[in-house]
Amino acid sequence: MRRPAQVLLLVLACLFAAPAFSAAQAPTVLVTRVDDTITPVVADHLAEGLRTAERERHAAYVVEVDTPGGLLQSTREIVQDFLASDVPVVVHVTPPGARAASAGAYIAMAAHVAAMAPGTHIGAGTPVTGQGEEASDKVVNDSVAFAVSIAEQRGRSTRFAEDMVRKGTAVSDHEAVRTDVVDLVAPSRDALLAELDGRRVVVGPADAAHEVVLHTAGAQVVEYDLGFFGQLRQLLASPELAFLFLSIGTLAVIYELASPGMGLGGVTGAILLVLGFVALSVLPFNVGGLLLLGLAAALFVAEVLTPGVGIFAAGGTVSLVFAGVLLFRGELGVDPAVLWPTAVVVGGGAVFAGRLAWRARRAPATTGDEGLLGLEAVVRRVDARTGTGQVLLEGAWWTVRGREAAITPGQRVRVVDREGLDLIVERADPEEGRGTEQEDGS
Repeated sequence: MRRPAQVLLLVLACLFAAPAFSAAQAPTVLVTRVDDTITPVVADHLAEGLRTAERERHAAYVVEVDTPGGLLQSTREIVQDFLASDVPVVVHVTPPGARAASAGAYIAMAAHVAAMAPGTHIGAGTPVTGQGEEASDKVVNDSVAFAVSIAEQRGRSTRFAEDMVRKGTAVSDHEAVRTDVVDLVAPSRDALLAELDGRRVVVGPADAAHEVVLHTAGAQVVEYDLGFFGQLRQLLASPELAFLFLSIGTLAVIYELASPGMGLGGVTGAILLVLGFVALSVLPFNVGGLLLLGLAAALFVAEVLTPGVGIFAAGGTVSLVFAGVLLFRGELGVDPAVLWPTAVVVGGGAVFAGRLAWRARRAPATTGDEGLLGLEAVVRRVDARTGTGQVLLEGAWWTVRGREAAITPGQRVRVVDREGLDLIVERADPEEGRGTEQEDGS
C-alpha cells in the first residue's frame, strides 16, 4: 500500500512541476516600440532597453519602428549601441503603412535582423538642416559614409545605402527584401518570432564577435514601454515646443525686467528657457535637470527670505518636478507616485517656512533694548539727590529716571526709552499695563 501511494505522489509532483519547469525554460524576447521622431529620449530608451535585455538574458531585443526620422546625433548613438550589442537586435517596421524613413532607415540597417510588414517602406535618408533645407555636400558625404559602413557591417546593400542618402531613394517591403536591404517580410509579431527561430546571427563588438542561434518560436513577450515620464520627455523634445518655450520664456523675462513685480514672469521665463534649450538639444537632459534643480532650491530659499503670495514656492515646485523628469531616467527613474507628492510637500514646506519667518520678523522683540520697551515694574528705591530709582527687570537691577515727573518708591512705571545704562520710564496705571510686575523676592 505504501509503494503505490509513493508512486502516485511522485506522479502528481511531476505533473505540478512540469508547467513551472517549462515556463522557466521558455525563451523570452524584450519588445519596445518607436513611433515618433528619433531624439535623445529615444536613444536613451533604446540603450536602456539593450542593457535590460542583456541583464535579463532575453533571447532577442525587438524594436518595432514607425518613424519619419530625427536627429543624426541620436541616430549615431543608437547605431553604435546596436552594432556592439551582445543581444540579437531585431528591427521590425510595422504596422502596415508604417515607414522607417531617414534616421529610421539607418537604425533598421544596423540591426542584426531587419524585417518589414507588408505595405511599409524604408529609405529617404538625405540629411536636412534645421530649416528643412538640404544639407551641405560635406554633411551628405559624411552621412553616405556612415550609411555604407552600416550596410557593410551587416551585409546589406551598399548601393541602396548610398542612394538613399544622395538621391533620397526609398523602397517598399518586397523591393527591400529583393535588394538585400532587409532580411524578411513578417505581417505580425508572432509571424516575425516564428520566422526568426533557428536563424544564426553574429553579435558583439568586432573584436569579440560570436555567433548565436535565435530561439524565438513560442517565446514569451516582455513589453518595455517608454513610460509616462519618457513620453513627457519625448514631448518636451519636440521642435515645436522648443520654439514656444524659447519665445514665451524670453518675453516673460523681458516683461519681468521691464516692470518688476511679484517675480512670476522671471520664474516662468527661467523655467521655459531651460526647457527650450533642452528641447533643442543645446543642453543635455542631465545638465538641464541640474539647472532646474538649482533653480528650485534658489526659489525655495527666496520664498523663505521674501515670503509673499507663494509665487517662488510654486515656481520651485514646478522646477523640481521637471528636474526629476529630466535628471532621473532608466533604472534611476523616479516613480510619479513619489515625485509629485515630494515636490508638493517641499513647495508647501517652503511656503510654511516663509510664513513662520514673516511672522517672526513682525513679532515684538524680546531681547536687547527693544525687548525692554513697554515692560512695567515697581520702583523699589529712590535716590532723592539724583532723582533716580532702582527696579528689577528681566532678572537684573536697572537704574530708572522719570521722563516728565519724578518717581517715588512703590510706584508702578513703564519703560519708554533708554539713555546709556539708564531706563527712561513713565507712570503706568494698573489697568493700562501690558507687562508684568518684576518682584525682587523681598
